[in-house]
Amino acid sequence: MPTFLIKGGRVVDPSQNLDAVTDVLVEDARIRSVGATTARADRVIDAKGLVVCPGLIDMHVHLREPGKEAAETIASGSAAAIAGGLTTVAAMPNTEPAVDTESAAEFVILQAKRAGMANVLPIGAVTKGRLGVELAEMGQLLRGGAVAFSDDGSPIQSADVMRRALQYAKMFDKAIISHAEDKDIVGSGVMNDGKTSMILGLSGMSRVAEEIMVGRDIALAAITGGKLHIAHISVAGAIDLVRQGKSRGVRVTAEAAPHHFTLTDEAVRGYDPVFKMNPPLRTQADVEAVLKGLADGAIDVIATDHAPHATEDKEVEFAAAPFGVIGMETLLPLVLTELVGKGVLTLPQAIAKLTVNPARVLGIAKGTLAPGADADVTIFDPAREWTIDPSRFRSKSRNCPFAGWKVRGKAVTVIVGGRVHTLE
Repeated sequence: MPTFLIKGGRVVDPSQNLDAVTDVLVEDARIRSVGATTARADRVIDAKGLVVCPGLIDMHVHLREPGKEAAETIASGSAAAIAGGLTTVAAMPNTEPAVDTESAAEFVILQAKRAGMANVLPIGAVTKGRLGVELAEMGQLLRGGAVAFSDDGSPIQSADVMRRALQYAKMFDKAIISHAEDKDIVGSGVMNDGKTSMILGLSGMSRVAEEIMVGRDIALAAITGGKLHIAHISVAGAIDLVRQGKSRGVRVTAEAAPHHFTLTDEAVRGYDPVFKMNPPLRTQADVEAVLKGLADGAIDVIATDHAPHATEDKEVEFAAAPFGVIGMETLLPLVLTELVGKGVLTLPQAIAKLTVNPARVLGIAKGTLAPGADADVTIFDPAREWTIDPSRFRSKSRNCPFAGWKVRGKAVTVIVGGRVHTLE
């Protein structure tokens, strides 16, 4: 594989506390060195005025294959990842059938290799069929390539099953990713329970449903010593529980999605199903709590919960529409515009939540530009202004709640395992 030199960019690598204008040399699909160099290379990439960072990671996506290929495939999803500046994504197991066996995990990896775009890492189901009853064969799933476990899309209602899952995953030092929702409380709710849902005449999803499950799972992580990650956290009370758990030394981490730090349930007033997701859009106070959690470290990771749906499935009345929005191609600009641009996070802090932090949660050798690391690199223009247009996305789906938003920041070159993808 040819050598190439990324020259003169602002290199930001939180894993090494590095933020400097310098060079990155890649050789044999690995990072050879970071620093000014006169080494000869087969190709030079001029990064002047651009940011160079470890390849961005989205640890929470739904790629729908197998089972719902009309909405997304591993090939289209990994192409969308590249378009968004992502080099690695972790795919949730709520496919049809679920990723609950070794061969199912191997299928995801094989399809990703065939696509030749982003790295796609399978997350294995916690329970067989994601039914919440009997633990899946976690050891075999890991052998097949799984990097964590989750029944995402379905909460694990049984505290005993969750306890045993945390105990079992601890043997492999792998995370259980919790979809924190008490289904008994949520019932048939379709949006956040509150004043807006009452005005709109839509059934509500109580914030208590998330708080109860986050509290339960942190308590179980405390007694088992297991590694717990809270997916798509959305309410102030749950964030406080994570903060308190961390202070007590519980092995708990959390992620937030861009729609939960930018939008509120007021967006639902038009009854547009593009604003229907689970957890639902919450209140302004919750948005502010998410922003605070990102700033103070209670929330470790930013992930999209990319959930594509075929257009005909979303273009129905709000109550009947499926939950979920897409997000891989808008993640980077929303982080740069809404978090970095507004002073919530510094650029290195934001990049940490998109690189080294998710890599640590998943226990994968990614998210760094350290010499010897895989040559996964994202190069982006932090000043590029553009308007979000879902019709131009690489994803097969269009259920994006940010259409028409003017944003700043765009990936221009993405390198995956030494393979260069030029985006313009």
